[in-house]
Parts: sequence; structure tokens; C-alpha cells
Amino acid sequence: MLMEKNRIKIRIYRKDPEKDAKGYFQEFDVPVEEGMVVLDAVNYVTEHYDQTIAVRWNCKAARCGSCAAEINGMPKLMCKTRIDQLGGVVSIEPMHAFPLVKDLVTDVNENYETERAMPEFTPKEEKEPWIIDEMDVLRSQEFRKCIECFLCQDVCHVIRDHTTKYIGPRHVAKAASLDMHPADSLDRSKILTEEKGLGYCNVTKCCQEVCPEHIKITDNAIIPEKERAADGFYDPIMMLIGKIKKRKNGKNVE
Repeated sequence: MLMEKNRIKIRIYRKDPEKDAKGYFQEFDVPVEEGMVVLDAVNYVTEHYDQTIAVRWNCKAARCGSCAAEINGMPKLMCKTRIDQLGGVVSIEPMHAFPLVKDLVTDVNENYETERAMPEFTPKEEKEPWIIDEMDVLRSQEFRKCIECFLCQDVCHVIRDHTTKYIGPRHVAKAASLDMHPADSLDRSKILTEEKGLGYCNVTKCCQEVCPEHIKITDNAIIPEKERAADGFYDPIMMLIGKIKKRKNGKNVE
């Protein structure tokens, strides 16, 4: 263990895609204080050793999601990961699922583009005020705790290791938050299945394991959306009901 005399070895990934063909780790010796987190160590390095290290952070309170990285190979928030719980040499890398900007900073813009493409809240044609049960409110609100750190996207092996059109757990949770709203009129499970690659997810639950807000992404979002999609595509009774509804609405049914 290298936390001798209240000091620790920090290995930070360095690469500038415009200049470096390959990335490398740069090692620093950092003093350890009580309650210190990984972000403190990185900031110490930038203040005392090398100000050119690119790192993104904002609130330092696990609320903005900006300092997401891979610490000893596990996607985590740097501001929420204590040094004394790691031990040994601490390796810090950028999230591997997104294009690298420089060092520890990645380009996550594709997530915002995907979110903007999701069908927005579409209220039913009912007179206001809406009367909503508390249980329905709570089901939907769980997903609104997301701080958009995108650690769930980063840990998803389907996104990291395969070339697919799967949009990932963060965006399935976003769709679920809308689908579960009792006043919403759309069913996004069909879009998720036909266009967004929902079927590629094999529910390993790795996404909810890394969520800093402890959102049960797999249990409460992905599985319900999969079940909703299965009902619509494969349940003969639900398929018949769907055809009847289309006929009533004057739509052609094959």
C-alpha cells in the first residue's frame, strides 16, 4: 500500500487527441488529508504540479455530474469517491464510452442531442386540473433525480463494446419518466424498441449499480419499458386491442 506518511500515488491519464497518438499515465505524489476525495487530489496536482491537465468539475457536491471519470477502472464521481476507501495507487481515466476531448474531459454532447430527440410530454385531452395519485407521482419522480453524470451510459457494455443503435440507460429512464406520468398520452416503448435499440439491453443492472443517486434504472425503468414493448409487440390480446383502437380512430389496420 502506497499511502505512506499520509501521501498517496495518483496516476492521471494524459492525452491530447490533436497532438498525441497514444495516451499515457502521469504519476504524482499527493499529500492526504482527512476526508479527502479524488477530486481534491486532482485539484492538488493541477495547483502544485501541472496546470495543463484538463479536468471538468463544478459543484464538488455530487449534484452537477461534471466530474464523472473512471477511478481504478470503475465509473464514479471524483467528488464523491474518498481516497481512504481506495488505497494503493489511484488511477484516474476519462469515461471510455465518449469521445475524448483532452486528458480527463470527454465530449458528452451526444446525450443532450438524444434527449432532445425524445418525444416530449404530451398531455391527454382532458380538462384540467389533473387529479393524480401520489403513487403515480412518486413512480415518475424517481427518474427526475438524475444529475446527468452519464456514468450509467459509460458503464453500459452494449454502448462501450458494440456498435448498436441502443440509446442507453439514461435515455430509457427519461422515456420511462414520461411514460409513467398518468397524464401523458404517448407510449414511447414502441420507439425505444423499433428505433432506439431497447432490445439490446440484457438487464445486467450495471447501470444502476454506478448511479450516484441510487436510481433503480434497470428495475424501475428498463424492465417496465421492455415489458410494455413485449405486450405491444407479442401479446396477442394486446395486439388485438391495439387494432380495435386503430379502427375506432379511423386508421387502416393490416
